[in-house]
Amino acid sequence: MTILIAYDGSADAKAAIEFAGKHLTHEPTVVLSVWEPLLVQVKRHPTAGPALLADQGEEWKELAERQAAEGAELAGKAGLTDVTARAVADQDSIWQTIVDVADELDASLIVTGSRGLGGVRSVLLGSVSNHVLHHAHRPTLIVPPAKTG
Repeated sequence: MTILIAYDGSADAKAAIEFAGKHLTHEPTVVLSVWEPLLVQVKRHPTAGPALLADQGEEWKELAERQAAEGAELAGKAGLTDVTARAVADQDSIWQTIVDVADELDASLIVTGSRGLGGVRSVLLGSVSNHVLHHAHRPTLIVPPAKTG
């Protein structure tokens, strides 16, 4: 079986990797970063179209690939072995892409932080981790933020 860790570079995603490294058995692990291609962004946010057109799709893909590689490196340092980095384009929604990749891999577990880099957008649209939890048909571990102070 495979562990799938959703990773967006946020502090909560890093905490999820740390938790997985300390507490999970060492199964093959895929660290997944999802990016939104330009056309998906324009479809989802039509009023922001002109601003989004300034973004370059290839830059988003490269960022996602770097994030996935960073997450895989962190997973290795946290003690996970047989780690693969994977970046995937979102064609519908980020949470759906995570669920689809978990199904494709027949993942034994999905691990994600409780909040990502979405900020206000995640409050308005619902958290990715919440949607993954309610739509995945497999065990899902949502790691809360680390305590401060």
